[in-house]
Amino acid sequence: MSEADTSCIGFIGLGTMGEPMCRNLATRSGYAVIAYDVRPEPLERLREVAVRPAADPGQVAAEADFVMLSLPGGAEVEQVCLSAGGLIEHVRRGQTIVDLSTAPMALAERLAAAFADRGVAFADAPVARTRQAAQDGTLSIMVGADEATFTAIRPLLACMASEITHCGGVGAGQVVKALNNMVLFETVAALAEALAIGRGVGVDGKILFETLAKGSADSFALRNHGMKAMLPGVFPVNAFSTEYAMKDLSYALGLAAQAGIDAGGARNVADLFEKARRRGRGDAYFPVVLELLKE
Repeated sequence: MSEADTSCIGFIGLGTMGEPMCRNLATRSGYAVIAYDVRPEPLERLREVAVRPAADPGQVAAEADFVMLSLPGGAEVEQVCLSAGGLIEHVRRGQTIVDLSTAPMALAERLAAAFADRGVAFADAPVARTRQAAQDGTLSIMVGADEATFTAIRPLLACMASEITHCGGVGAGQVVKALNNMVLFETVAALAEALAIGRGVGVDGKILFETLAKGSADSFALRNHGMKAMLPGVFPVNAFSTEYAMKDLSYALGLAAQAGIDAGGARNVADLFEKARRRGRGDAYFPVVLELLKE
């Protein structure tokens, strides 16, 4: 990227994934970074890598050429972008908005149209993999954008990801991300069932999962969510929660309805998530669905 391409990168949303992504942009991109979050703590931590704090999203839009969003979901993205005082009122021609959040495809399309009216490019670029991957800069990013926008943002995304896929036009990144998470959630539910059954008939869970990892049942879900959370029974509240998983799964179910597909497996997992929420485990790491099967 040449000096003419951008002089400042903006980042809005410094949560579990956003803070390490912003840090990697600040240390790897070679450009100034200005950031905003509703909490002061991540902004204070990022000062050590010269990230400047902004008073509000409007200041980010006023100073940055590329504005990146990492927010909990579609409702928050819409609020930051389209509400009174939102980005839509502060952007200027030639800027690019990159939404790294997981949000509905329809919202991505609506945002792209709204920003295009102001001469601003838009890309949906949701991220996959773990917080550790966000820290290491080895995320997988799925991009929905036109070719020119994808080419422009790819060097910035490479500061945060080891896998960057151009999935198609605006909205395509969100579709692929929603389906990625749908498959992950269904796999975790299957692993929970296998672990509960195995333990129920006297097989050691560790032996079960280690053996599955050597065969055709091996998966990212098994090695991470299964071995690191379900086996030890560790479901922290500061990780990807059941509530967040329910939100993401609702996007996939919405796409299924749009496509006329009866996604029975996804609906079964949605029922498990809802049961976990009703039992007070909505804020726990989503593999907590194992507890429902043990009961």
